[in-house]
Amino acid sequence: MSRPPLEVADLIRAAGADFIERNRSWIRWKHVKVLLAIARCRTAALGGHVDECTRCGYRATISYNSCRNRHCPKCQTAAREQWIAARQRELLPTSYMHVVFTLPRRLAPLVLQNKKVIYDLLFRTSAETLLEVARDPRLLGAEIGFFSVLHTCLLRAYGPRNLMKIGSS
Repeated sequence: MSRPPLEVADLIRAAGADFIERNRSWIRWKHVKVLLAIARCRTAALGGHVDECTRCGYRATISYNSCRNRHCPKCQTAAREQWIAARQRELLPTSYMHVVFTLPRRLAPLVLQNKKVIYDLLFRTSAETLLEVARDPRLLGAEIGFFSVLHTCLLRAYGPRNLMKIGSS
């Protein structure tokens, strides 16, 4: 597999220090650690090793070690693909709907300070809404199941998308 022309790590190496400096008002050490890990991933900074075939003794060129950070797109690609494949195997042969619940942009400062509380409220109220509307005999009259996925521009600074499976009771 060939390397793409530009990776997240390239962007962090090019603009990460400026980004951190411009956002000192909210960025925390845990965020800086993630950025540093991604920037160093699979570079000489983390060391390397030589892979060797146990059957024929062929030695490949140096492979640089990965950061293994859960937020790193390089390190988590395989895990993401496995997760997606597992979800696809769970799909039933039926139609699916994509429903979006959005928080007003003006709440962003509040969300940044109270992520757990606000996102919990968002997930609970959206789940209750979906279940209530689906149960209504005038609309669908059914018990439904669904996945709720949180993806917002706020999380771009905090790591990968948080995924939460919500089941009906």
